Amino acid sequence: MRIGELSAKTGVSVRALRYYEEQDLLVPERSASGQRHYPGPAVDRVGLIQMLYAAGLSSRTILDLLPCVDAKENTPHSRALLRSERDRIDAQIDRLVEARNRLDAVIAASEGASSGCTPVDAH
Repeated sequence: MRIGELSAKTGVSVRALRYYEEQDLLVPERSASGQRHYPGPAVDRVGLIQMLYAAGLSSRTILDLLPCVDAKENTPHSRALLRSERDRIDAQIDRLVEARNRLDAVIAASEGASSGCTPVDAH
């Protein structure tokens, strides 16, 4: 299928598909005239790439995982890579929770009588 058809089937823009190609995440065949042609499994590959991006993985990390996916192998390397990504995301969540808690403290202080602020009701 051509790139426009792959875009339509996956809901991913042609521009994003070209980016995936630039990152070696998606490899089309080329016709004699240079047009991209994707095999049927490219739809699933794009879905996987989208899922991994949505999980916060970088294109480099996704590229590292794809050989395991293609070989249908669950290797110690792939498991370690996924765990490392999960740990990175957990650390981000911890930082966000801490930031939210600090903001909650600022909000509580601004609403208190000792804040020196006069409450104003919006109309």
